[in-house]
Amino acid sequence: MGITSTGLGSNLNVEAIVQKLVSVERKPIDDLNASSDKIKTKISAFGKIQSTLGALRDAAAKLTKPETWQSVAASSSDATIVSATGGAGAAEGSYAMNVTRLAAAQSLSSPMFKKDDKLGGGTLTLELGEWNADKSTFTGKAGSSPKSITIEPPRDSLADIRDKINGSGSGVIASLVNDVNGSRLVIRSRETGAENGFRLTAAPSSPPADGQPSLADLSFGVAGQTSRMSEDLKAANALLTVNGLSISSATNTIDSAVDGVTMTLMKTGVATVTASQDKDALKKVVTDFVTAYNAAVSLLRENTKYDADNKAAATLQGDSAAVGIQNRLRGAIAAGTTLAGALGHLSDIGLSMGVNGSITVNDSKFTKALTQRADMKQLFMGVDKDNAENSGVAVKLRTLTDQILGMDGTLTTRTKGLQDNLKSNGKRADAMEDRVANYEKRLRRQYTALDKTMSGFGQTAGIVDKLSKMYGG
Repeated sequence: MGITSTGLGSNLNVEAIVQKLVSVERKPIDDLNASSDKIKTKISAFGKIQSTLGALRDAAAKLTKPETWQSVAASSSDATIVSATGGAGAAEGSYAMNVTRLAAAQSLSSPMFKKDDKLGGGTLTLELGEWNADKSTFTGKAGSSPKSITIEPPRDSLADIRDKINGSGSGVIASLVNDVNGSRLVIRSRETGAENGFRLTAAPSSPPADGQPSLADLSFGVAGQTSRMSEDLKAANALLTVNGLSISSATNTIDSAVDGVTMTLMKTGVATVTASQDKDALKKVVTDFVTAYNAAVSLLRENTKYDADNKAAATLQGDSAAVGIQNRLRGAIAAGTTLAGALGHLSDIGLSMGVNGSITVNDSKFTKALTQRADMKQLFMGVDKDNAENSGVAVKLRTLTDQILGMDGTLTTRTKGLQDNLKSNGKRADAMEDRVANYEKRLRRQYTALDKTMSGFGQTAGIVDKLSKMYGG
């Protein structure tokens, strides 16, 4: 507010009068702003409810997926030989494993070079493929093509060649091994398996002078040439038997020998892999569902309750949308299903609804029910094509939360209505602010004029008083 001068010519407190009148005029705006604050609080509450219902929908959806009910745990009698993990669709049973060889990557090492040796210019060509037993035949890997690497001085040191090989995308990894005598170039296949061996051709194919370092020193497996590179490890497939059946694998991780079970070979030896129902995984999925449901109904309960002791209503107390959602959630849980199966209600598996709507878990009863996987699956994800209200609990909760959170759902519609009310209040408040501002300007003009008039009256009275005293009046 700008500096005003009302009341300077009289004893009238014009500023206080104007402010009081303006504050009275602003009362509807203050009421409107208070209403808007309440709407914002409701929108915020519905936003939190939306979040918890989204989590409930995801938890329910997981219980409607077949793979959730197919989880199998796998263990090994000796994890130092074979480690095992289970997954969806695994066949239960025991599998005798006999690992006779691990998969390996081919590895070559060069002759010793001095620190400052230069190998000269030329080309190295790398080819992936499989060698026969005596290294007399090399068969290129299907889908792979030779990679040529150009070496040009002065970037022709052993370190330069290492970097060139690693940047070529040729399917091998190069590194340097250093000691007091010098350095060696070590090249190995990126992947294990017989088909990932490699051949290395150098051009020029012979050194320019005896004993002089050259790219020719890096050649390996070229017909008619003596290789100076040493083969430290041959490319090989893993060999094992599973219940007596022979298996060869290019890697030491095997996920196709037993459906749904991934085995990692650690060393040669004999071990037994056992696959069985993963009760812990299923228990966690159901427990997560209960946690998500309880979080949703607890939030709804807190936002719709009335505190009789303090005579205070919660943010959404009496809100038909919030109360309706709460009742629909409880109804879906309480109804259960009459579909075929030994389990028809959550209470049959130790999940009971309390008076406040939350679910409590009887752990011993729940753990026992996990052995009835087929019946529990029907209780949660069974589908009644004739009566959707009789489908499994998770199916109903997933459908219900989808409806509530959908574009035309209860929560979306209610939130949009509140947002529209908030926008309307904002427009009305802006218009009222303009009217109050104009009203205040009008008051100031009027009281400024009154101030001047009253000041004039005061001056006239003073003159008359002086004249009266002068003439003895």
